[in-house]
Amino acid sequence: MKTLKTDIIPKRPTGIKVAAPHELDLKAICCFVATGFFLDSDTYWQDEKVLAPGCIHIIDDTGTLQGSEAYFEWHSSPRNLPFNQALDAFSELFENIVTEQTQGHRVILPLSGGLDSRTQAVALRNHASVNTFSYAFKNGYPETKIAKQIAQQLGMPFRSFEIQPGYLWTCIDALAKINGCYSEFTHPRQMAVINTIGSMGDLFSLGHMGDLLFDTMGLPQLNFDEEVSLIQERFVKKGGYELGALLWTSWGLIGDFDAYLKLRLSEMLSKITIGDTNAKLRAFKSRYAVTRWSSNNLSVFESAAPIALPYYDNRMYDFVCSLPEAYLSNRRLQIAYIKRHAPALAKITWQAQRPYNLYNYSRNRPPYNLPYRLFNKSKRILKGALNRPYVMRNWELQFVGEANDKHLKHHLFDSGLDTLVPLAHIELIYKKFKTHDAVCYSHPVSMLLTLAMFNNLFNK
Repeated sequence: MKTLKTDIIPKRPTGIKVAAPHELDLKAICCFVATGFFLDSDTYWQDEKVLAPGCIHIIDDTGTLQGSEAYFEWHSSPRNLPFNQALDAFSELFENIVTEQTQGHRVILPLSGGLDSRTQAVALRNHASVNTFSYAFKNGYPETKIAKQIAQQLGMPFRSFEIQPGYLWTCIDALAKINGCYSEFTHPRQMAVINTIGSMGDLFSLGHMGDLLFDTMGLPQLNFDEEVSLIQERFVKKGGYELGALLWTSWGLIGDFDAYLKLRLSEMLSKITIGDTNAKLRAFKSRYAVTRWSSNNLSVFESAAPIALPYYDNRMYDFVCSLPEAYLSNRRLQIAYIKRHAPALAKITWQAQRPYNLYNYSRNRPPYNLPYRLFNKSKRILKGALNRPYVMRNWELQFVGEANDKHLKHHLFDSGLDTLVPLAHIELIYKKFKTHDAVCYSHPVSMLLTLAMFNNLFNK
């Protein structure tokens, strides 16, 4: 017998064998298609599971899981302390973690127009070697301009990249092997430039999960059934649900897909014993969506260089659980931290509140923001008229256009996917994506692409 301890939020999942047939877990795949991530400990296979986070696991000599015991439970235990004291504690904890993780390394820091990477830039302001970069979609919002201003203000070297249409098709085989087809392929845009950015230093410092921990859901207090309904609304994709239900029926699975999916989400939520709805939903997303979706895409960065994540440090979770919910709302702590230690950075545009910054973003409401919104809309219309449509989502660069469509159709219709998914379902989802609602059906199309790659590479 041996024991294995999993982090509260693991950087990568740890697979384990269980006593079951080595057959596809079709129910798990239906839920994966509906949400974009595998639920709880599910994998593609009935005899393979993922170890629960925040637990000590007992494993026998054959590598089979015998039992697990949690050493951390998500909780909400707010202390009665002044905001400035909470800010002091956050500043000390965050900077200590960043220093511990990066000391002696040549750091590679991805920058965006948001707050998570900006807080990291502040914490790294005195580090000896930090190389920064940012990327933007071709014909999309130029967030690299904001990132460049942040880097220049701190005197950090900076490189900008433009994510080109169709890059996915040159690297989809490598990406499928990196993430094991446990998440779809249109989100990790860093794959387009991973070889270049990986040579900029010897350690990535990544800001994943900061926006989840240091914000609130803004919800009223809900009862359990209302919380489950909200989770369904937020995590189940409309087009993904449609495809999952089709697969459930065609695979002859017993019971009702809707009832099964709701039961699974309900069981997962019931494991989190927190009364406050906002804290409970934050814990749910951290415990399940982050560990099975966000963390999976970290493997792209890790394929090029080691990774460090200050918001994944176990000490951060106890700290967040000890704060009043009001201190976690509207990114208050991160904003106050930036204003205190690098006020010049706080004057740079906050992309989510553009054109406003950390001092005046409260004016991002009518009538103050109407001129900018009208100008921005006019610019998008003009680009569309010039056949340069404004790109907001990565799938638009990978699925839209004649060249992309040729690659997409090859993977969906000529790769053998129909040995797993009925051809009629593939044709239906593809047709709805092309002619009905591209935004809604981009997700199930991407999930079909993921299943096609899995079927070719791993379903032997």
